Amino acid sequence: MPSVSVRRLYQENQKKLAMALVAGTGGLDNRIAVDADKPALALVGHLNFIHHNQVQVLGVAEVEYLHKLAQYNLPNNLDELFDFPIALIIVANDLPVPQNLRDYCHTHNVPLLTSTYESPYLMDVLRIYLQRELAVSTTKHGVFLDVFEVGVLLVGKSGLGKSELALELISRGHSLVADDAVELHRTAPEVLEGRCPPVLRDFLEVRGLGVLNIRHMFGETAIRPKKQLKLIINLVNADDDYMKQLDRLSIRTETESILNVAIRSVVLPVAAGRNLAVLVEAAVRNHILQLRGKDSTKEFLDRHQAMLKEESLNQEDVEQAND
Repeated sequence: MPSVSVRRLYQENQKKLAMALVAGTGGLDNRIAVDADKPALALVGHLNFIHHNQVQVLGVAEVEYLHKLAQYNLPNNLDELFDFPIALIIVANDLPVPQNLRDYCHTHNVPLLTSTYESPYLMDVLRIYLQRELAVSTTKHGVFLDVFEVGVLLVGKSGLGKSELALELISRGHSLVADDAVELHRTAPEVLEGRCPPVLRDFLEVRGLGVLNIRHMFGETAIRPKKQLKLIINLVNADDDYMKQLDRLSIRTETESILNVAIRSVVLPVAAGRNLAVLVEAAVRNHILQLRGKDSTKEFLDRHQAMLKEESLNQEDVEQAND
């Protein structure tokens, strides 16, 4: 089950959301987790005793409610109200923290944060953060690149030259996301985001040259921290017999399912004399055209059928004239 610690959430969003830790330091290692079939968006919300958000956010109305409870001098009122697991409580709008809430968080090791931002904005940012961090993920072997602003995953058997092809594409102005191990996260029902494991970031291994630091060699623009996966190019070793058997006018659209997301897939034969970098660029350009509703193969076949039909009609006209 994907999870993230409160400590990490606090450290990575402290400056962005102007947050401060005021109580419950013993619970910083509390985990915020989500089931694979449940949306991460439902983890954060205003103080709610029916839907038990793991991250409870208190705005103006919620803080006023807690202040009123304190006036009744009921020492166990928060124990009864919070009779469910809470990973984190945030008081928004730079509001004063009720003393009873501070005491409860200290006693129960529930981190209590404050923020100067209004609660709706705070929740929007945290929902997006948790959606990204808790996304269902898998790891694929290959090289992930940004080619013409399209996320392209090069896959194929070891030794086919994926890294060399990636190096040539980078030298042509495209960017590297990840080499060898590509982390794919489903950040939305139809979206896969590819990232690089931290230990491999900036590096590309090329046989004969070793490990290259692409950022140092080609500059900052040669590296992308993440990219949405849009196209898979499967490199296959091809001999003359394989090339002869290819369906040169196939109009089928192949897809590969990753984490239940269908991704367009193209098979690119690797043979002597083929400029693979140019072919990858052409495949990406053709994919962009298809997304715009333009299919070159279908257009050619339609034109061919129209010409055959026209020739057939002309032949009929000639035969009728001869009769």
